[in-house]
Amino acid sequence: MSFSANTKSELARIFPEQHCCKLAELAALIRMSGTLHLTGLKKINLRINTENPSTARKIFKYIKKLFEIHTEVMIRRNSRLKKNNYYMMMISHGMGSVTILKQVGILKEDNNSFDITYELPKELLTKHCCKRAYLRGAFLGGGSISAPEKTYHLEFVTNSLQHSEDLKNLINEFNLNAKTVERKGSYVVYIKEGDQVVDILNIIGAHKALLDLENIRVYKQMRNDINRIVNCETANLSKTVNASMRQIENIEYIRDTVGINALPEGLREIADLRLNYQEASLKELGQMITPSIGKSGVNHRLRKIEEIAKRLQMKNQESFD
Repeated sequence: MSFSANTKSELARIFPEQHCCKLAELAALIRMSGTLHLTGLKKINLRINTENPSTARKIFKYIKKLFEIHTEVMIRRNSRLKKNNYYMMMISHGMGSVTILKQVGILKEDNNSFDITYELPKELLTKHCCKRAYLRGAFLGGGSISAPEKTYHLEFVTNSLQHSEDLKNLINEFNLNAKTVERKGSYVVYIKEGDQVVDILNIIGAHKALLDLENIRVYKQMRNDINRIVNCETANLSKTVNASMRQIENIEYIRDTVGINALPEGLREIADLRLNYQEASLKELGQMITPSIGKSGVNHRLRKIEEIAKRLQMKNQESFD
């Protein structure tokens, strides 16, 4: 199973004790994955579809517990693109669909007529726990989360611009930075930063998914740190090797033109050591001298040798010209 499917399975096993939280979560589930079917004479059927069997069982239990309605869960195979099965529940007008829709804030009765509203049911979200329950239902009904090995991205997909804006604002009440974007005729509320994805998982109660994501984040951070250290050490090693090769070339040029004995004693000593110990570091070269000198002292002598080699090269070039 994918990381997103595992997260939904975890959330589907959460059943809050408070009646208000159950109703708030069911309201989000119906809003995100339900469709209305008008059958005439003010009759409305409600159909709820989900691809997650655990989510289907949760919706079934909520409807039975909250409204004493026993509905069937039908399994359908989605023939398009050979997708997995999806689970469908149909609640007819006669079974009490209007009662449910009014309770979850989707239908508003006005002058003996019904209006569909796309706003959040604010009357169901007066408590902090109910807001968390609504976000949990919204994720179960229309949310997804990317595999954290690849990227940090959590989103909710809804068909209503009004609902997407309200959902974004509800998420941001928890000091998050959710944003919205239109995609293929739908509206997407998304969170991208790793810390914020962790926070939203904590808010909706996906604690196992949160720990799994944090473990992956730690692993990725350690891997990135190791790569940076290796790259830094490789760069330093390459720099050291290039410097050593340049120093040897300068000394060999002096040796082949005027001879190393033409150098002052201090420079001649370090030149001999560099030729004999080509892979030694500056510190190691300094320790071979009696009395020993530090890295800066060795580096100073090697720079003097480089200056002498450049003057010889310029002199020879002028003679050639």
